[in-house]
Amino acid sequence: MRSTFHGLETARRSLFTQQAALQTTGHNVANANTAGYSRQTVNMAATKPMEAVGMSRSTAKGQLGTGVEFTSITRIREGFLDSQFRNENKTYGSWSIQADTLQKLETIVNEPSDTGLRAVMDNFWKSWHDLSENPEDITARKLVRETAKAVTDAFNQTGRQLDDLSADITENIGVKVSQVNTSLETISNLNLQIRRVEGMGDNANDLRDQRDLLMDDLSKIINVTGVETADGGYQVSMGGTVLVTNNEYTPVTVEGLQAGVASGELTGGEAYGMFVSRDQYVTDYKQQLDTLVNGLANGDIQVKIPAGSVLPDGITLNNVTYTGANRTLTSDLTVTVKGLNGLHQLGYTMMDPPQAGGAFFVSGDGGALTAGNIRLDPNILADAGYIASSMRTAGSPEAVVKGNKDLAMLIAQFSEIKIDFSSVSAGAATAQGTINDFFRSVVGQLGIEADEANRQVANAKIVVDQVDSRRQAVSGVSLDEEMSNMIKFQHAYNAAARYMTAIDEALDKIINGMGTVGR
Repeated sequence: MRSTFHGLETARRSLFTQQAALQTTGHNVANANTAGYSRQTVNMAATKPMEAVGMSRSTAKGQLGTGVEFTSITRIREGFLDSQFRNENKTYGSWSIQADTLQKLETIVNEPSDTGLRAVMDNFWKSWHDLSENPEDITARKLVRETAKAVTDAFNQTGRQLDDLSADITENIGVKVSQVNTSLETISNLNLQIRRVEGMGDNANDLRDQRDLLMDDLSKIINVTGVETADGGYQVSMGGTVLVTNNEYTPVTVEGLQAGVASGELTGGEAYGMFVSRDQYVTDYKQQLDTLVNGLANGDIQVKIPAGSVLPDGITLNNVTYTGANRTLTSDLTVTVKGLNGLHQLGYTMMDPPQAGGAFFVSGDGGALTAGNIRLDPNILADAGYIASSMRTAGSPEAVVKGNKDLAMLIAQFSEIKIDFSSVSAGAATAQGTINDFFRSVVGQLGIEADEANRQVANAKIVVDQVDSRRQAVSGVSLDEEMSNMIKFQHAYNAAARYMTAIDEALDKIINGMGTVGR
């Protein structure tokens, strides 16, 4: 049997439901520009209809509706698009770091240019050519010394810049590790809050949005996946490594991420890009620069010593030791020597009695020769007379023919001599070639790798933006749509209020206007 006050309950339910819809619409509008926010909607359902009490089916015609109620407030979110976005975001994060590193390497190498290493080397060979025209000119000797010092300074500067870049990347890896651990801790805390809220039967929409936003940010640093577990929890993994389980998380370390790169667990994100940049790009170019330096100073080269040259006493060439009378060559001699240092040791300085030239380039710290420690021989730095340019002696006692320019001419042509770079580095990218050939190969490789990285960044950015646009189309707040909903819910609320007023007037008539006949 229906109640006299049944209409009031129906109106009340309608008012509460439309009010909830209006409040949710207002919440959407307020968060239209909030990062990571997902549009929320009120799910409405008709309440259970009423029929007369009976042992079997009611004899009442039809059923009497009891109004409306909202069953839940849910967020509009598509998990597939989240997964796709994070998968593409890790690729974008990785390539963006690699492209940035390669751009910095291009700046360090600074080629082609009029002020780079190539220009400094050209000035060095030109100074030797000038010395060969006037080997006794002290000014020409000093010019050789200064341009040689400029070469070592250029190599030292480039080596330091590469070391600094490697150190910067290492430091940034540590920063990224801290960001990852902060995000993992926050996600584990959100998991606990979400389980508490949803354990009471509600939907933790805003908390889930915060967690998803953290996952989006995290996916740009490392490759992560998030899954709902069977017990209602949430698990975050990097490859096969579980980082978060419900409200517990495992902090990552630099060493752990490095091991993840080696094992294939870490395959994307900015952290991965940093490891690739440091351990592949920067390390490779440091090795190639060191190979260039070693090839210049000590790489095997073949030179033709002109007839009439007097070799330094006790020197060994092609497994033959030259002493005494056989020091004077009666014909041209083709020999293999160790780079510019070996070539410089074939001649004589300006000192008397005759003194063979020493190593032209030396290691500043006594270790293996690298771009960072290459130095000009201290004797030459102190006195340009220690630069060897002559290959002849004469007279008794023996004295250097200071006007001879044979060695200066050989060194002036050094840039055109092929060097066996494999003699100083087994893994040399260019086994044989001139100094210019090797340097061009380094610059060319860098240019190709930089172009490829930029292309990958552009492609990854397009895909990420496209997927994010699709996500926003599903989850984003449209102010036009929300304003339409607001008007719709407002009219529904006003109508429900008017209905309650009508029921109230009817009840007033019944209560106060009936039963007065005969009074």
